Amino acid sequence: MKRKVTMQDIADKLGISKNSVSQALTGKGGVSADTKDLVERTAAELGYVYKGKKSLKENRQLTIGLIATEFAFSIKTFFGEIFLSVEQNAIKNGADLLIQSISESAKKDLILPSFIEEKKVDGIIIVSHISLDYINKVISTGIPTVLIDHHHPLVHADAILTNNRFGAYLATKHLIDLGHREVAFVGNVDFSPSYYERMEGYLLALKEANIAPKDEVMFLTEKEESDAIDQTIKSLKQIPSAWLCVNDGFGFMVSSSLKNLGLKIPDQVSVCSFDNGLLSQLSDPPITTMAINLKLFGSNAFNLLLWRMDHPNEPVQEILLPANLIKRGSTGRVKS
Repeated sequence: MKRKVTMQDIADKLGISKNSVSQALTGKGGVSADTKDLVERTAAELGYVYKGKKSLKENRQLTIGLIATEFAFSIKTFFGEIFLSVEQNAIKNGADLLIQSISESAKKDLILPSFIEEKKVDGIIIVSHISLDYINKVISTGIPTVLIDHHHPLVHADAILTNNRFGAYLATKHLIDLGHREVAFVGNVDFSPSYYERMEGYLLALKEANIAPKDEVMFLTEKEESDAIDQTIKSLKQIPSAWLCVNDGFGFMVSSSLKNLGLKIPDQVSVCSFDNGLLSQLSDPPITTMAINLKLFGSNAFNLLLWRMDHPNEPVQEILLPANLIKRGSTGRVKS
């Protein structure tokens, strides 16, 4: 059973006394406004709820709206777990949850769900990318909003994100440490800022190892479709010895295409991906991947949204969740 977060945990994280944490959370005074705000924000991030504070259900029934594209809803192995985590946290906090997918036509015509347009929700959680204009229209309603797995310099909203740059850096470094000097990168970086950040982490690892990036092995506009991946790999005059893929879907397709060409993984070529979803586990061999605790997206997003409701004028917050390397059978040392 997961240990409950305590005031002492908050105190240890901030380097202050437990008494100061108690004063900040109870509102009894004795601490500065900045310290009070920092303690409350940290408590929300860690998932701590002050026992003397009434629950949402005791105060009033909150209603939260969750929206995402039809595409995001279709990826059940990744976003499905995030949706479930949000739902579980809504139930835990006694809040109602309204869920709606956003169609391509609604996205194009900037048509908001009726529960947002009519302001029937107290807060909104947006999962993944929809479009810049659409997200900003949601934010313009004034309803507190938190983004999951997406952010943008022109979007003024709190966000829960993966530490994409460092995660991709670690994945690329893993391949380089195995002796690979030509590491391909696969993913449509225009689709998501997360993918672009993973490319930046990839480039950082190459630079650190004094490996010059090669445009011919950086597939930055690749579609996440098996036929497109097959065509791209078949067109190469020389196959790179290692491949970093922005997600497990790309990793699975790249792995399949390489095997279809008769290449043995990891004896002749290595593949590493991102997310630790079901596809990375079902692949043969299982794919080395950067693991993300998807449950943390939902819990952190819900806690941050509750904090934002109480602190509407505070600066935008972005919480980075760690990604950890899980070594499996798809990566190996370069054969001499």
